[in-house]
Amino acid sequence: MTDVQELLLSRIRDVADYPEPGVMFKDITPLLADPAAFTALTDALAEIVERTGATKVVGLEARGFILGAPVAVRAGVGFIPVRKAGKLPGATLSQAYDLEYGSAEIEVHAEDLSAEDRILIVDDVLATGGTAGAAIQLIRRAGAEVAGLAVLMELGFLAGRARLEPALGGAPLEALLVV
Repeated sequence: MTDVQELLLSRIRDVADYPEPGVMFKDITPLLADPAAFTALTDALAEIVERTGATKVVGLEARGFILGAPVAVRAGVGFIPVRKAGKLPGATLSQAYDLEYGSAEIEVHAEDLSAEDRILIVDDVLATGGTAGAAIQLIRRAGAEVAGLAVLMELGFLAGRARLEPALGGAPLEALLVV
């Protein structure tokens, strides 16, 4: 494990039985509150932007906004929020996807993406891959290329990587930590 990985992991707090009994929630707010850890995280994700040749960062609501925006600034590229349905004004593209119980929908401003764009999707956690998979579809429907997916933490036991790799079509999926 690298020094950066050790720093990041040391700032993630386990919260037992949240949001329901039997779940061990990984709370990243202590990491965000620590300027050295947050800077190390931002730098590590910005390196992935540069390595993948991404021209824009897409952040997935909501913690993907917190991580993606400073990463885009650090890497010198644009930032695009992908929001829950009904949160963006103006013309949007939407993508529905299935959740464990029910379904959800995400949206992006249609004019924010073009065929010239290479998009790195950024989020805090890769769990089952549902939201990220919908974002991949949405980005491609907008005509842009998916340069990859980068997350702070992958919950390996939920098998999101196996679900997403076919959709990524060879684009990298990079997790700074796997738990």
